[in-house]
Amino acid sequence: MLTDPFADAMAEAEKLIETAPHIRTEQDLLEGYQYLAGGILATTHAAWATEQSHPTFISGTGPYMKMGLDNPDTLYFGARIRDDVDYVVTGTRGTTADLSFQILSGNYTAANVPGSVTAFDDREIDIARDGSFEVRFGPGVDVDASRRNFFPLAPGSSQLVVREVYSDWSQRRGTIRIARADTSGNAPDPLTRESVEKRYARAGKALVSRVKTWLQFPEWFYLNLPVNTMTEPRLTPGGLATQYSSVGHYDISEDQAIIITVPRADVPYQGFQLGSMWYISLDYINHQTSLNVSQSQVDPDGMIRLVVSGTDPGITNWIETTGHGRGYLQFRWQRVSRELTEADGPRIEVVRTDEVPGKLPYYQSNAITPDGYAARIAARQAAVAGRMLG
Repeated sequence: MLTDPFADAMAEAEKLIETAPHIRTEQDLLEGYQYLAGGILATTHAAWATEQSHPTFISGTGPYMKMGLDNPDTLYFGARIRDDVDYVVTGTRGTTADLSFQILSGNYTAANVPGSVTAFDDREIDIARDGSFEVRFGPGVDVDASRRNFFPLAPGSSQLVVREVYSDWSQRRGTIRIARADTSGNAPDPLTRESVEKRYARAGKALVSRVKTWLQFPEWFYLNLPVNTMTEPRLTPGGLATQYSSVGHYDISEDQAIIITVPRADVPYQGFQLGSMWYISLDYINHQTSLNVSQSQVDPDGMIRLVVSGTDPGITNWIETTGHGRGYLQFRWQRVSRELTEADGPRIEVVRTDEVPGKLPYYQSNAITPDGYAARIAARQAAVAGRMLG
């Protein structure tokens, strides 16, 4: 049958899920099947919604198609490109904290992180008073440096990734569109049996690669670190121009909590999140598994104190593990204008849950009622729905 390659790939991906080394419980396995469903959605969508001759921005990462420790504060858009043609990217700048562009060569695989050809944010382009902009990408080595809003495509350029980052979930989303200069106004070629077969085969190959890649990725950057620690801020691997990150992995029992203390930084975006052992975000819609600065309570001394635990400590900055005693810890700082140092990074202490009140110097002002916390969750649910991330 024409779809056999994709069916075979789904079976291979399912075996990879079932034999993942971190699985300890039935819940771990069920979440793996959910993760697989998201991968199937994402790879089939990418195979059928994208044309190299007529590129379109698509979102391959969202609440129901998670991968790569997706940031709850970020909308991700990607388009397949070639290095030998011209592209026009148009849009309007929203009110979000950051809008960044990155050209990648190659793909994420279980053996390789793609090269970053170009990375910049919207401060590098001209934006009109009404928020509209036009950015051009194309081949060229000897480019006039004074030519604004043009960025050369180096040999091997294969993906354009755009990230729109919310520091406040009520911020207004922008718009973005990509077109090839030489095919705009024309229609793509009609389907053939050969092209349909290729799309199913491409989706299957992408699915298996997606599962293998993101099972391997944490081995490189997280699991080799001492448990229940976090690194000092460092430039994020992968070439993002103005992003620092601090990473780690945790393993706590039901009667333990992690207190994380970090300064409120003088940057437009600072956020923290938990990830499951599938290297994806936890449910950030219906649970408070992430917090950025605007969502966090900042203590009078300028510090943000987060409590990661499975048991509600009754404070505003509770980070829910949602039953995940093990997982990943991640801070991000974006649109930075200076080098971040160890002093900007987090401090971690593992304590018993009944010790939490005595460990927080401003515990009384951190406290929140059950109704107050429920209101925070309702605001998260409404904000995500407003971003139309389905």
